Amino acid sequence: MLSKILSKEECASCKFCCSFRRQSLWETPLFDEKQMNAVLEKYPGVKFTEVPSSVNQSVRNKKIYTVKLSDKYKTDDSEEEVSCPFLDSTKGCILPRDLKPFDCSIWPLRVVRSDDKIKVVLTPTCSAINKIELSEVKKFVKEELEEKILIYAKSHPEIIKDDSDFFVKL
Repeated sequence: MLSKILSKEECASCKFCCSFRRQSLWETPLFDEKQMNAVLEKYPGVKFTEVPSSVNQSVRNKKIYTVKLSDKYKTDDSEEEVSCPFLDSTKGCILPRDLKPFDCSIWPLRVVRSDDKIKVVLTPTCSAINKIELSEVKKFVKEELEEKILIYAKSHPEIIKDDSDFFVKL
């Protein structure tokens, strides 16, 4: 979705968004049951774990899953990182577009709940997006993505995170 302002090559060479510290497992992309089953058909060795409803309170009566990464850590260090199993070190993400989680498609944008409103914000940890003028990113999001993202978020509330001062408001 962001290929007009971020090149696929730049994203593939960085891969920051596809690795997770133990302390940031809450950031791992979410799959609904249908998506997860389709992924398992294509990649049967991947393990998933159900996101407890106590963690994701925005969703009721819907099972949500994430790739199980907790058994991939080799130490107890909260800063240790492990990569998503769908990350190929030379090609980037190997998931076909129709199986890729929405969170991955819009990264480094996030959807948050702030003051009882749903908003699109920017995660400032993406080095590629930080090379682009913030005004250009804001304009692009407002004109081309915001409405699509918010429509998706309303029908998939599991992707909505809590707001934080960490995020850049757009």
